Amino acid sequence: MDLHNSHNIHRCVAEGIGTFWLTFAGCGSAVIAAGFPEVGIGLLGVSLAFGLSVVTMAYAIGHISGCHLNPAVTVGLAAGGRFPRQDIVPYIVAQVMGAIVAAAVLYTIAVGAPGFDLAKGFAANGYGAHSPGSYSLLSGLVAEVVLTMMFLFIIMGATHGKAPVGFAPLAIGLGLTLIHLVGIPITNTSVNPARSTGPALFVGGWALAQLWLFWVAPLIGGALGGILYRWLSEEPSALVTGVTPATPAE
Repeated sequence: MDLHNSHNIHRCVAEGIGTFWLTFAGCGSAVIAAGFPEVGIGLLGVSLAFGLSVVTMAYAIGHISGCHLNPAVTVGLAAGGRFPRQDIVPYIVAQVMGAIVAAAVLYTIAVGAPGFDLAKGFAANGYGAHSPGSYSLLSGLVAEVVLTMMFLFIIMGATHGKAPVGFAPLAIGLGLTLIHLVGIPITNTSVNPARSTGPALFVGGWALAQLWLFWVAPLIGGALGGILYRWLSEEPSALVTGVTPATPAE
């Protein structure tokens, strides 16, 4: 990716903003709203928050960057032949930066509440003693690989040229909601290394020590999902990179 090209800069900035929103809204719903006495939104509400963050950003920036918001999605789309490999690193850098800024803003807000305690997890992902349901490392690994693989399968299909036009954001957002409904008890649901990195940097300790899983498993799952869909549907489709501006007539 040529970062001297303003269009490419716009794409990276859009990815940063989109990942900021996903992390802030999704993790924020867990940190702030889920535990609110008696009227908390619970597991269903947090799952919907992550899904809605993707739906809203897909309509807002999908035409600019393709709205990946997730290193595993970027890698999976590249593995599926739907994203240029030379653009992987700039997208991932932008996504991680957006997630870190989101975690910083969320932390600044959250510490304003009496009794706030980072030890409660700050929506960080974990396994073993740090899994919401005390699921093992193996359980977390399998869940994250499979859930991310299916997420990429949904994305590849929903953005295919023969899929119903205009409905991709809904399919992808609802897919992410379903993934969280399954995955929150196991690992607090990552399927997104950037989303995992932001909160882990603030929790430190165990969250950083276990962060490797939430990079390795989603990246493997994303690549598998992209490759599987590419094999299943060999007919080519457009790259998921946003709309390239038309070249001015000379």
